[in-house]
Formats: sequence, C-alpha cells, structure tokens
Amino acid sequence: MSGSEDPLVTPFAVDAEGVLDASIRTGHGSFKENRHRIDAQPRHHGSSTSKNTILESPPRTFGRNQANSLRSKVQCVNVIPAFTNYLPVKIRFGEGVSETLPEVLSELNANSVFLMLDEGIELHNPAVASLLSDVAKRSAVKITRFSKPAAEPTIDMVDAATRALCDSNASVLVAIGGGSVIDTAKAARLCAQLDMSFGEFLATSSGYPAPDRALIAIPTSAGTGSEVSGGSVVSDPQAGRKNGIANANLRAQYALVDPILTYSMPPTMTANTGIDALAQAIAGMVAKVRTPIGDAIALEAIRMMSASLVAAYRDGSDRAARADMSCGSMMAGLTMNISDCTAEHSLGQAIGGVKHVPHGLTIGLVLCETLERERAHVPEILERVADAMGESDDGSADGSRCIRAVRRILANLDFPVLTSLGLSESDLDELADLALADYFITMSPVPWSRDEVFAAFSSALALESRAG
Repeated sequence: MSGSEDPLVTPFAVDAEGVLDASIRTGHGSFKENRHRIDAQPRHHGSSTSKNTILESPPRTFGRNQANSLRSKVQCVNVIPAFTNYLPVKIRFGEGVSETLPEVLSELNANSVFLMLDEGIELHNPAVASLLSDVAKRSAVKITRFSKPAAEPTIDMVDAATRALCDSNASVLVAIGGGSVIDTAKAARLCAQLDMSFGEFLATSSGYPAPDRALIAIPTSAGTGSEVSGGSVVSDPQAGRKNGIANANLRAQYALVDPILTYSMPPTMTANTGIDALAQAIAGMVAKVRTPIGDAIALEAIRMMSASLVAAYRDGSDRAARADMSCGSMMAGLTMNISDCTAEHSLGQAIGGVKHVPHGLTIGLVLCETLERERAHVPEILERVADAMGESDDGSADGSRCIRAVRRILANLDFPVLTSLGLSESDLDELADLALADYFITMSPVPWSRDEVFAAFSSALALESRAG
C-alpha cells in the first residue's frame, strides 16, 4: 500500500482535560454501597488484581446481633489494587502537527524561546529544516538557539545547556530531537530554575519545583517516549555510570509528535530506538507497579510496534509504519510513567555506563535474557504480551511465545550481540554490580539475585549471532 491508501494512525490531540491527561484517582474506597473492605493490609501493584476479603453490609434496620452474624460470612474476590495516575502533558499527534508550533507558542504567550536541537540536525532531516524555516517566518518571538553535541547527554552537556538557558532569559523552552535532546532540556530547565549545576543537584536534596517556564518537546525519533515522560538520564563518563532522575515536574507541557520528523532516521537508529520503545511497553506490563490503565496503553503500543518496527527499519519512507512507531513509542513513554521499566533497563544501562554506546542498543542486547528470567515469575503476563505481538498460541502457556517473538524481531533487525561491544567474561562482575545498584531492577515482580543478573549477562555474551 502507498500514499493515501496507507492505514495511518488518525491525528489527534489530547490536553489536560482529555482522557490521557486527566488526573485519575481510584481506590478501594469506591466500592458499591453494600460492600466494605475489611482487609486493610498494604498491597503491591504487581498484578492487576489481588485477593482482598470483603463482606456484605447489613441493612441499616438490622440489629447488632444480626449484623455481627452477617459479618462472619465473608467471601474472597479479585479486587483491583489502589493506584493514582496523573499525566499532564498536552499531546498533539499526527503528520504535520509540528507545524502547529507557532500556535502553541502563541497559546503560551511566549516572548522569547530557547530552542535546543541535535547538532546539525537540519543537514540530515529535511522535515526539521522546513519546520525551523516556517517557525522563523510565522513567529515573531526572539529565538536563542542551542545545539546539543551528538551522543547521549552528559553532565557537562547539561551544565552547558543550563548556562545558555539562564543567559537567554527565555520564557519557553523548545526541544527538537531525539530522547537525548529532550532529556537534556528537562535537566537543564530544572538546574536553571534551582541555579545549580547537575552535579550539585545530585549531591543535594533540592527537590523538583513546579517549572517556571514551559517545555515543548518535539521528538525526531521513535524510542524513549521522553516527550511525555518525567524522566531524564544523564551520563557521568568519569564515574562510568548513568544518573537517572524522575519526577512529574520534569515533564514537558506540550508534546508535538509528528511521524514525518522520523522519516530521515537511518535503519540502525530506527532499530535501536524502536527496540527501546518496545522494551518499555513490555516492561510496563511486567513491573510490580503496573495498573489497568498502564496495561491497556502498553498492550496497544506493543501491538502497533510489533507489526511495524521491522517495516520501518526496512523502509524508512513507509508512512504507516512510521506513524505506528511514533504513536507506539509515545504510548510506551506514557506506560513508563504509569508503570515503570524493569531489569532490562538496569542491565542495559550498566552496559551503557561502561561502553558509552546508544541507550536503545544496550536494551536490545539483554532484552530476551531478562524476559527469560521474568517468565518464570509472570508467565501469564508474557502470554498477554505475546497475544498483543500477534504470536500464534502454541499451548505452552509459559510466556515463551513472547520471547520467541522478540527474538524474531531482533533477528529481522540484524541486531548486534553483546560480544560486538568487545565485552568478555572479565567484565561481567562489574556489569552485575552496576545493574544491581540501578533503580529499575527493583521494579521487577520478584527481586533479582546477583547470580541471576550474572547469568543473564553470561547468556547474552554466549550469543554469537541473531540468525537461526
């Protein structure tokens, strides 16, 4: 199919009054009138249901003895654990929505803009070059441009951006680029407001104030979902580790998700960012803090990306595949906010901290190995993931279908293996220690032991090829 025949994702916008952005608060107190909870023990959110004990409330005309008699007749039912949900990002999605940037700036009454971009992005992304030219013609605001160097954000990059942002006195920050640009923008905005370096922020308990200027995130890749997430990951090359910070006040105020801006991504970047997005959506289903809202968004994101990632890798001009990946990665970012990532990100970030390679690459290198461990604990969840991926039911009911589907996608992406980074058995102790010290691994449904982490790395290191 081509041109207008492509089954594209319909453009949409969601603001603070919409479904995705609404503040949703639900708890065990919202039972029907004739039921009261009597088991008040705290619950993990590790599954969408848990066994709670409830009883039938007596009619008000009952006497004390009759009421006590009824209270002894209890029954067990599956009750959704309590959760909260707050996603205040105003989302605009669809081909061409990036062209509404002047309108958004007008909505924000912007008089000056700090524009952060991937260095030299116009040279390889014609759509971004066209967007910047259009903004310059249609918007009268003062624009201070800051080019972020290539590679993932480092402490030095954040500090440089912070200084430039402070000097600009801009009222609005616009980040156009991949997840590393958007992460840098989040961290720089925070540090500028607190008047401190990123290192000073990490060393203190300064907190996350409500932002004093708006952030508009415009992604040019389909990976981290940083445009809707409250997280930022910044590398410390000297220490050999990555520092992740997360808070609702880090989120952008607007996300303009335009698939056209992703068309120029080369195949390798499409594979790396796409597998990261898929991993985030799957992890959102596995994490012990998962919720029904997160499950619903994650499963649809998994369905969209499983069918389109390889297609986008093979043909970057495939409009339908690019739209699916842009929407799916954004939804995976929402999933990460509602739920969380798990061990695959801890093991991946350990590799990234040592080898300083792209984030998505590191996640794909250990995704199957971490899922293989998790299926021993949540096979039923991975069965649902396999269904969303379109994997045929083989009757195993053990979650292996999910891993088989992921392995096939990695093979079709010609994805590298861990040995390609020059790692060896002698590196595994350090990697295991780094992974266990990371936050995300604590979100797995059952705690990982050091032996399990070491075994997962060893399994990935033993893989010589994705073929076969």
